Amino acid sequence: MTAYLVLLVAVFSRLLPHLTHSAGIGFTAVGGGLLYFGAKRNRWHAIVATLALMATDYYLTVYAYGYAFHASHYLPTWAWYAGVCLMANATLAKRQSVMRVTGAVLASATSFFVISNFFVWAWSNMYAKSLSGLAACYVAAIPFYRNDLIATGLIAGVLFGLPALVRQMTAAHEAASDSHLAH
Repeated sequence: MTAYLVLLVAVFSRLLPHLTHSAGIGFTAVGGGLLYFGAKRNRWHAIVATLALMATDYYLTVYAYGYAFHASHYLPTWAWYAGVCLMANATLAKRQSVMRVTGAVLASATSFFVISNFFVWAWSNMYAKSLSGLAACYVAAIPFYRNDLIATGLIAGVLFGLPALVRQMTAAHEAASDSHLAH
């Protein structure tokens, strides 16, 4: 249940900047939400997460941006959504640690940066079809990458870290209670 609530927050975090007419520039709960969702649900639930975010892409493209929707333009992004869920399921479902979550955060944000900006360069006319055009595309996207990395780290840190902290505090409290009863 919590994983689905996190997925809804991730979807809403993409809609919020458009509903409030503010600039979000890549600060959403999508990366961290997908990591948590993938770690807490079985791999087949990646389809649910991908479908929810696909619907969000459609809504944003047509209604928030006013563009024609071309599903083929979103295939790399949709594959990334599913890929992050599957990666989290493979690496975080059974065992979470600071190193594993940190690695997943870095892999998630960096893979989105690399994949999405490659396709912006390849499929749009915004940048020259040359190595310098590709470099310019990646350089222009650094602020978005930074914000995505921070947002993914914060969301994943809270989602994975708070339950671990509660477990640790509970164990310490129980140990102190047991020690007190022994005396």
